[in-house]
Amino acid sequence: MTETYQKLLAIKKGKQCGFLVLLDPDRKSPAMLASFAKRMEAAGADGFLIGSSIMLSSSLEKTVKAVKKAIKSPLIIFPNCAGMLSRAADAVLFLSLISGRNPNLLIEEQVKAAPLIKTLGLEPIPTAYILIESGNLTSVWYMSNTMPIPRNKPEIAKAHALAAEYLGMKLVYLEAGSGAAMPVPAETVSQVSKYVSIPLIVGGGITDPSYARRIAQAGASFIVIGNVLESDSTDKTARAFSEAIHSNGKIK
Repeated sequence: MTETYQKLLAIKKGKQCGFLVLLDPDRKSPAMLASFAKRMEAAGADGFLIGSSIMLSSSLEKTVKAVKKAIKSPLIIFPNCAGMLSRAADAVLFLSLISGRNPNLLIEEQVKAAPLIKTLGLEPIPTAYILIESGNLTSVWYMSNTMPIPRNKPEIAKAHALAAEYLGMKLVYLEAGSGAAMPVPAETVSQVSKYVSIPLIVGGGITDPSYARRIAQAGASFIVIGNVLESDSTDKTARAFSEAIHSNGKIK
């Protein structure tokens, strides 16, 4: 199954860069998160990732169902482990943390998850997950027990991304981490984007629409925005991100 992946490709083709919103099921109730997602969609979001570094809530299935009912855009699970799955989602990022050397996140969790994904009928999207140094210790850095790629070494990120493409992965995800002090450098995005032919997702620490515009111009296929949107009751910030990402990106 590639239906959701094909929808992502269509978004990338139809717009200069896609705008994805990260939903954290630990931060809001299912009803509140569904309402938030509906607002973000109205403000210009093209799709949603749902996930958490720890996942303290036990209501993932209920949350995914509520959000899916509220939106028309793709809803994709952004898992932290093999058990973070729901048949109600459209797809799951089948992540391999290729920037680290922790075998649990390179292959062990994937082997555990694969049979369940098949049983659930959930579309897997093979994704190379690459952590980039962000200036502070983020949750994903700590929880993954891996070192991120130095932010001033784009050649290392390029080599990892190309290896992922050669391994047959469908997406590359450059991640600074939730609450990162510094987002992924635009220069790294530019070099990686020019070096590989598969779509490039960039997320973590992007709090300013003007920087999102720079990332889009650098060649990102999708930009993920999370924490900064949650405190905006007027959705003005979401609209600003949507305008910046959609009007000034550059299709690979």
